[in-house]
This record gives sequence, structure tokens and C-alpha cells, in this order.
Amino acid sequence: MADETLPFDFDLLQELTETSGVPGYEGRIRDIVRRELTDEVDALASDGMGNLVGTIEGTGDQHVVVAAHMDEIGFMVRHVTDEGYLKLDALGGWDARVLKAQRVTVHTDDGDLTGVIGSPPPHTLDESAIEGDDEVEDVYVDLGRDGDEVADLVSVGDVVTTQQSTTLMGEHVTGKALDNRVSVFALIEAARRLESPTATIHLAATVQEEVGLRGAQALGVDIDADVAYGLDTTVANDGPNFSDPDRVTELGGGAGVKLKDGSTITNPTVHRRLTELAEDRGIPHQPEILPSGGTDTAGLQFAGGATPAGAISFPTRYLHTVTESIHIDDIEAGIDLLVAALETEDGSTDYRL
Repeated sequence: MADETLPFDFDLLQELTETSGVPGYEGRIRDIVRRELTDEVDALASDGMGNLVGTIEGTGDQHVVVAAHMDEIGFMVRHVTDEGYLKLDALGGWDARVLKAQRVTVHTDDGDLTGVIGSPPPHTLDESAIEGDDEVEDVYVDLGRDGDEVADLVSVGDVVTTQQSTTLMGEHVTGKALDNRVSVFALIEAARRLESPTATIHLAATVQEEVGLRGAQALGVDIDADVAYGLDTTVANDGPNFSDPDRVTELGGGAGVKLKDGSTITNPTVHRRLTELAEDRGIPHQPEILPSGGTDTAGLQFAGGATPAGAISFPTRYLHTVTESIHIDDIEAGIDLLVAALETEDGSTDYRL
């Protein structure tokens, strides 16, 4: 049931995050986005990689592209043991320490299977095993079936995702795959709220970001935009054990306006315009300087030539885990800033440096 106290469609955000879609296998998410955008855009098209672009025709000559990646980090089955355990290959950046005793879904040709990542009880391990470094290659999935049955059900190449619900926790939304389904959600919300923009807006749900910004790089060649915006989560190290300079952003501080990350330095005119818009409209915001990691912003910035690019980020605690958490107010602030940027993009800003 929808929570009528929230300023946005929580049911849709919950559906997007709880639905599975690893790099290269984003089909279930793409189907949701296609369903939601069909009546909100003037044209809708997908490409050979799986990027889905909804276009809202503007009254002017300016073209703007906004990219939010659909994929979540996950795994691919690389081996099935004779005893029926699955060995995995990572799709995206996992910290293997968070995987012990997690429930997962194995996506087979004949349907989804529930499994658990094995974690031996600590009183059966010696000290070296307890203190050893965890690696994804050491992880195994137990399906609760014997080897012969698993061999019939699971194939090498089947994909695996973590299994987690999305819920409200105080003032936060928490669950898996908020990186980056919250931004896909923002794309859809922007399409719902935009009315007669001057610029033609290309709302792009992209693929394979978690394995190298691949979908956005291809899209940057295919769409000749005058300005590009990336939408993604960013680090909020605002909990215990972090000093103020290492926080990057904090929950409740508003939408992140990216200055740089490990893959891009945003166009100064773009990020100044975003900041001024936020200040003029009273939208909570905070600067984002992310020391490492990349986003689709970089994929769009130079793939098809020199494109002025900026980014709006959603501050997120516990990134790349199954308990990613975002403040409700920051979700709304990010959507508000995106809509403000798109509805005021009219070709009058000179982004050349």
C-alpha cells in the first residue's frame, strides 16, 4: 500500500529496487521503465546494448541527455560442484566481507531459485580462517538440493543477485540496489513532472555501468547532446568512525552536486548552474567531491566529443551492500533539482570554457 505521507511514489521505488538486474541482464528493470515512461514521453527506444531512452520533444533546438544506470552489482555462476554448490564470479565491485550468510536468488532458464551464501559457524574455524581476507572467489551458494538436482537446474552463466526487501527505516529508505534504482526512479518522476520543456530531453536508463560505464559510453556516441547530466548515488560516510573530511556527503544534507569523482571533473558552468538553481528554489543541496569511483557522467562527457557534463547525486550510506540507505528528503531534493535543471535548460547558457 502506498505511503501517502511521502512526497513521491514509494511503491514504484520499492518495485525497482527489489527487482533484479545485473550488468548485461537488466531486462526486468527495462520492462518496468518502459511501462512507466510509455505515456510520459514522445518517443521510446532501446538499443543493441539495452539502453532505453525516452525522449520528450522540446520547443527549442537544445538537446539534453540524462543518464541513470539500471544495473546492480551481482554475480554469474562460474562453476557447479559435484555436491551442488555454486561458485561465483563478481559482476561489479563487491566487498566480500558483507556476503557471509546472505540470501540470494539464482536466475535460471526455468525460473528463480533461492539460495544462501555459506558461512561456517565461527566455533568451527581456526584463528587464521577467522582473520583471513574474504574473496568473492571463495564464496559458495547452497541451494538446499543434492548435486544431481542442482546440475539439472543451474548452468554456468546463470546470474545471481542478493535477496532483500526495501523498507522505510525512520527517515531513511533502505534496501538493495538503491545504487542506482533511486536515479532510475528519479528519471521516471522527472518525466511525470516536466511540462512543455524548451529543450528536447532524452531520459536514458543505461546498462553495464557497474562494469565500466559501458552503456553510457555507447549512448554518448549515439546521442548528440548539447549538455549531459549523470544521476547516481554517492558515498555518505557520515556514520561513526569517519572524520569530517572523509564524509563526502551526509544524509539529510540535500542533493549532491558533483564537482569531481574518480572518472570525471564536471563542467564548472554546469555545476554552478545547478547550485544557483538549488539556492534560488530553496532545494537542499551539498557539494560532492568523491575521491574514487566513476559514474555515467564520464561515459557521456567525451564518448561522442566534448560534451559539457554535470551530475546530481543521492547521498547513500553503506553503498554496495544489501542495506544501502538514503534519506527521504534527499530523494525529493534530487528529483526537484533534476526537474529544475531540465525545465530551465533553454540554450541560453554558454558552457564553453
